[in-house]
Parts: sequence; structure tokens; C-alpha cells
Amino acid sequence: MEDRYSTQKLLELRRLTRAIADLMRNRLREYLATLSPLFRPGIVLGEHVSGSARGTVKGAESNYQELKGLYESIAGSRLYSLSREVPVPLEIMSTTPEMIPVDYAYVAKGDPEGKTITISSPLKWVLCYSNFPPSRLRELLGAKNRNSNELGSFLVHYLVLHTVLSKQPGLRGIFGALHFRIVTEQAPDLGNLPLTCICSSISTQRPPDEVIIESTEISGMNLFEEIVNLEDLKLWRDPLQDGLLELVQKHGAALP
Repeated sequence: MEDRYSTQKLLELRRLTRAIADLMRNRLREYLATLSPLFRPGIVLGEHVSGSARGTVKGAESNYQELKGLYESIAGSRLYSLSREVPVPLEIMSTTPEMIPVDYAYVAKGDPEGKTITISSPLKWVLCYSNFPPSRLRELLGAKNRNSNELGSFLVHYLVLHTVLSKQPGLRGIFGALHFRIVTEQAPDLGNLPLTCICSSISTQRPPDEVIIESTEISGMNLFEEIVNLEDLKLWRDPLQDGLLELVQKHGAALP
């Protein structure tokens, strides 16, 4: 095992990771609270959203048709088995963005069979509207007697959030300038649903599998938290500062 992943070093890295995660999580919560009005569906879907103020929203019809196509393809899949008919107008019960920690199953290769461990990514979160967490969506998909109305509502809320962010590149740019990156991903157990995630520009990583396995054996739990990538701290850049320095060079000036 590499010396940098000795038990003592791993404990130090874990403490550092949690301190950085606390700082970035608190900042992200403040940013989301401040920018929450920009997450309202009516901004890009106009009157297609129930309760929205009547008026023309540029591109609302095409945005709605795109969302409708996504809904029909996902709702009609074997995993969801819902009616392809999209509710009209869209009933949105929550427009407040919420961040949910990301975790995933990982098979660490330490013996012939491997060991399945739940890994958490402390600097990456799923973005969803409040009261619509992915954990509940998974419960609905796995239920024998599923509530189709609730499942359909979850699908609508996730697709609406996806549409709101994909149609507002400026909002993504704001978060980028604040050192957070918005990405769209898919989770194997959620089918083709576009899942919106937000990541810190400081990433985390898994150490070698033998380190993970040893850590879980010491703790007695099949849980492991990724650790901060210190190289990202060395390479921390500010896009606006970089652009300003390029302008200084282009115009033949020099900083004092």
C-alpha cells in the first residue's frame, strides 16, 4: 500500500476533505438561495406551467415540445411504465432548488468476488426541486404497488429542472464563475432520465481499492468517502482573472 495512503495519512486527508466540503457546501447553499428565482419553470416554459403569469415567453412553445418529447420517451419505457400523456398545464409543486449528496455503489477488487461498497462524493450533489429527492424516486420505481401519479409528478419535476437549466446557459455560466459546474448525467437505475448534478471545481477521488477495503474493514461498515484531489488546489484558476491577464498581454501592458 502506498505510504501516502497509510491509516494516518488517510485520516488527515479525510479531515481536510470534510473541512473543504463543509465550506463549499455552505457557499453553494447561499448561491442557490440567492439565485432560486432563476430556477422557476415559468421563465422558460411560460403559460405551459400551472399558475404562471400569462404573457409571452420567447421560446416557451419549443421548450415545452422538447420537454414533452423527453417525457413521452421516458414515461413509456419499461422502467417507468407510465402513460405517455403529459399533464397540461404542468403542475409544479416546488420551485426551490435543493442539493442532495451523491453516492454510488462500487465494487472494490480485493478478492476473487470483490466487495461492494457505497462511495460518497462529498463535493458533488444532485440538484432537484425540494421534496423531490432521488431517494424517493428510487423507492417509487422499486415499489410493487407504485403510485403512478406520484411517479409521474417526479418525472415532470426532474425534466422541468433539466429544461430550465439547459435553456439558461447564463445561469450555468454564473455557477461556473463561482467555481461550481452544472452537468447532466444518467444513473443506471433511473433509466434515461437526465439527472442534473452540480460539482465543485475541486474534485474528489477514490484511493486504490486495497485502501478502500482496509478502511471499511477497520470501520466495520461498507461505506467510504472520496478524498480531495490536492492537485486541483494547485491548479485553481479564476476564469475572469485569466481573461483580464490575457487582455493585459494583448495590449502590451504589464502589471506593476
